[in-house]
Amino acid sequence: MAQARRWIPTAILLVALLLEPCAGFYLPGVAPQDFNQGDELQVKVNKLTSVKTQLPYDYYSLAFCKPGKVLNSAENLGEVLRGDRIENSPYVFRMLEDSYCNIVCKTDKLSKKNARKFKRKINEEYHVNMILDNLPLARLKPTADPSYKAYDRGYHVGFKGSYVNEASVEKHFIYNHLSFVVHIHKDPNYKTSRIVGFEVTPFSVKHEVEKSWNGPADTKLSTCSRDGKRRVGADQPFQEVEANEEIIFTYDVAFQFSPVRWASRWDMYLYMSDDQIHWFSIINSLMIVLFLSGMVAMIMLRTLHRDISKYNQLETQEEAQEETGWKLVHGDVFRAPVHAGQLCVYAGTGVQFLGMTLVTMFFALLGFLSPSNRGGLMTVMLLIWVGMGAVAGYSSSRLYKAFKGTEWKSITVKTACMFPGIVFSAFFVLNTIIWGEKSSGAIPFSTMFVLVLLWFGISVPLVFLGSYLGYKKPAIEDPVRTNKIPRQIPEQAWYMRPLFSVLIGGILPFGAVFIELFFILTSIWLHQFYYIFGFLFIVFLILMVTCAEITIVLCYFQLCSEDYNWWWRAYFTSGSSAFYLFLYATFYFFTKLEITKVTSGILYFGYMAIISYCFFVFTGTIGFYACYWFVRTIYASVKID
Repeated sequence: MAQARRWIPTAILLVALLLEPCAGFYLPGVAPQDFNQGDELQVKVNKLTSVKTQLPYDYYSLAFCKPGKVLNSAENLGEVLRGDRIENSPYVFRMLEDSYCNIVCKTDKLSKKNARKFKRKINEEYHVNMILDNLPLARLKPTADPSYKAYDRGYHVGFKGSYVNEASVEKHFIYNHLSFVVHIHKDPNYKTSRIVGFEVTPFSVKHEVEKSWNGPADTKLSTCSRDGKRRVGADQPFQEVEANEEIIFTYDVAFQFSPVRWASRWDMYLYMSDDQIHWFSIINSLMIVLFLSGMVAMIMLRTLHRDISKYNQLETQEEAQEETGWKLVHGDVFRAPVHAGQLCVYAGTGVQFLGMTLVTMFFALLGFLSPSNRGGLMTVMLLIWVGMGAVAGYSSSRLYKAFKGTEWKSITVKTACMFPGIVFSAFFVLNTIIWGEKSSGAIPFSTMFVLVLLWFGISVPLVFLGSYLGYKKPAIEDPVRTNKIPRQIPEQAWYMRPLFSVLIGGILPFGAVFIELFFILTSIWLHQFYYIFGFLFIVFLILMVTCAEITIVLCYFQLCSEDYNWWWRAYFTSGSSAFYLFLYATFYFFTKLEITKVTSGILYFGYMAIISYCFFVFTGTIGFYACYWFVRTIYASVKID
C-alpha cells in the first residue's frame, strides 16, 4: 500500500511531462500584453469552420498565401480535441502604424483542384478564423437596429453571385482584400497600449497591376494605393474563383483608440446572442422548477410523517393488524438486485461524473475557464475526470460490499474500463469518419496516445486504489433484516409499470435544463461562446434537486404498491432524462441547423449520443443515491420486529 502511494504521484508527474511537449499545458492569454509603437504584431490563423458541415479544416488546406515557414503554435489538449490548428500567417502589423493596400502575395494560376476546393468551401459557407493577441477576428453583422452591434467570428471564404449582364450565370468570388481594424486602449499613466478589439471587413477585388509584377513590396496596383487615396470599395469588380486565375491578396490595417479596458475586451464576443432572452428563460425555468420541487418536498414530508406516526403507533398499542403499504416489504427492500455488480459500476462512474462536474464548476465560477482560455474547459474536465478515478473505485466497491459481493477486482476492472471503453470506442469510430473527410478535426495519433496514457496510466491505477480502500471499510449495515425467501410482488396498476414510471420520471429533470441546453447546443454547433457559468451552476443545482426528488417520490409510490425492486428503477427514473435530451437534440438538428451532408449528420448524432449517455450516467446516479438514502431513512424510522 505504501509503495502504491509513492508510485501514484510519480506516475502523475511522468504523464504531465509527457503531455507537455505534445499538448502544451498552459492557459493562454491570462496576463495582458503591453505594446509600444512600432512593435510587430503577428496575426495567427486558425481552422476553417462551417455550421453546415461541422468539419473543420486547416487554413492552409486552401491556396491562401503562406509565410516563409509555417509554424504550429503550442496547443493544449482541449484545443486539439476541438480541432483547433493555430499557425502563423503572412499578415504582420506594426503597432499604431496604419497601412493600406499591403500586398501579401500573388498566387500561381489556380489549378482545377484548388479552384474546386475554394468553390466547395464557399458553397458550404466556411469561415476563416484569425487571432491577434489571443483575440479572435470578428466581423460586424448588419442589424435592423443601428445602435445594437452584433458580431460574427471570422469572415466567409467568399460568396456566390452573378454580374448584372450575366444574371443567369452564378459564379464564385473570393474575399481577397481584408480591411482590419485593431482597437487599442491606452492608459494615460503608461506609455504602452493594449489590444482590445480585432475586426475585419472583407472585400472581393479583382486587382490590376499598374505596370508589371515586381514582388509584393515593389508592385503598385491600380485598384488601390499604399497612401490610402485609392481605397478598395464595393463598386469594384469581384475576384472570381476559376481555374488559371491568379489572385492577389491584400489588406489594410487601421488602429483606433477605444475606451474599452483590457479586462472587458471579450464583451463584444460574448454578446453575440440576445442575452435578454437568455436571462428571462433561465429565471422562468428556475422559478417553475423551484415551485414544483417545493410542492413535491411538501407532499413527501407530510405523507411520510403520517405513515411513520401511524406505523409506530400501531406497534406501541400492540395491535395485531396486518402490515400494509411500504412497511410490508421491509424484508425484501434491501435484497440485492439482479446484475448488482453492473449497478455498482454505473453508480461509481456517476459519482466520478459528479465530482468532475463540481470541481469544474468551481474553477469556471472563479474565471479560470473563460473563453479566452481556448480549450481550457475540455482540458480541465479530462484531467479532473482522470483524477476522480479513486472516487469512482471507492464508491463502486463500497456499494458492492453492501450487496455481499466477493469479486471486487472484477467490479474494479469494469469501473475503470467499461464506461471509458464505450465512449472511447464510439469516439474512435467518429474520429475515423472525420479522418476519412481529411478534416483537421481528426485527432492525431499522438493525442490518441495521450488519452490512452491518461486512461491506463493514471485513471485505472486510481480506480484500483479507491476500490482497495473502499473494500477495506466495513460493509454498510441495512436497517432491517432481509428474508431468505423473496416475497411475491402483486400485480401492478398500469401507471406503476416500470416503463411508464421511468419515462414520467425523466420529464421533470429535463425540464430543469432544456432552456440552458439550447444555449449549450448553440455554443457547440453554431460556434458561439458560452460564458454564463453562474447560471449554469444554478441550473446544475436545480437538476440535482429535481433528480433526487422525482426519484424519491416515484420510489415511494412503488414501495407503497408492494414492489420492492427499486434499485435499477431508481437509476433509470432520473436517468431517463437523457432520452428526452436526445429527442431534443434531434429536434434541434431539424429546426436550428442546416446540415445537409450525411457524414456531418452522423457526427452530430454520434456526439449527441455520447453526451446523452454521459447525462444518463450522471443523472441516474444522483437519483439512485437519493433513493438509497431515502429508503434507508424511512425503514430506520419505524419499529419492526
